[in-house]
Amino acid sequence: MGLSRTFLILSLVFSSCMVTYGGNFFQEFDLTWGGNRAKIFNGGQLLSLSLDKVSGSGFQSKKQHLFGRIDMQIKLVAGNSAGTVTTYYLSSQGPTHDEIDFEFLGNVTGEPYILHTNIYAQGKGNKEQQFYLWFDPTKNFHTYSIIWKPQHIIFLVDNTPIRVYKNAESIGVPFPKNQPMKLYSSLWNADDWATRGGLVKTDWAKAPFTAYYRNYMAQSFSPAQFNDQKWQNQELDADGRRRLRWVQKNFMIYNYCTDFKRFPQGFPPECRKF
Repeated sequence: MGLSRTFLILSLVFSSCMVTYGGNFFQEFDLTWGGNRAKIFNGGQLLSLSLDKVSGSGFQSKKQHLFGRIDMQIKLVAGNSAGTVTTYYLSSQGPTHDEIDFEFLGNVTGEPYILHTNIYAQGKGNKEQQFYLWFDPTKNFHTYSIIWKPQHIIFLVDNTPIRVYKNAESIGVPFPKNQPMKLYSSLWNADDWATRGGLVKTDWAKAPFTAYYRNYMAQSFSPAQFNDQKWQNQELDADGRRRLRWVQKNFMIYNYCTDFKRFPQGFPPECRKF
């Protein structure tokens, strides 16, 4: 699917007003755990994380960001990935941290991954939406993006919006907007819950499990933009909204805002408003 007019416009606006980082993983990231299970190669153009029975692995960005757009191309663990989780997220630190999550929940061969999204503000999350993807994320690299602005957060897959979370501070719901965040990623074993609620365990005979990363780009908004009314009002156009509805109608498999069993006394306030 080609870029929509929405994101061509956004790219032009962003490129003229942003500080851009990216390209070389040696320059942009630290390998934080897992020993030689995390590797940077091809002159810094490719990164891999692996998981075996001893340990998973992870990395984090050297720079932190307060609003911007983050893009990463990822090729997920192929074959039987049941029990594994590949995470890709922005986060600050501490008990009242903010966080914007992509989590890819592995599955048995031939069954689809589940893409799990969540948002934390001041240490509180519980804002989950989950999706199947409309392609096999293990065959090729695909681009997973976060646009983070004071007004909203947009999750994108190959430039198609899958989720928009709007700032609802006006009705008392915290929103991540004061804490700079770094980008993190990890590959680890979560077979106590990741696949069918923990019913399917990791098959260690298939280890090591490996995910690959390339073409990282981070664009930080400049302070001048926060006084730019045109920039503040920039949202999805009609085509972007149509594509969002297409994903949510055909590929969303869980939405906390429709989970009656979880919220028998009524849905969270942002669900009613947004």
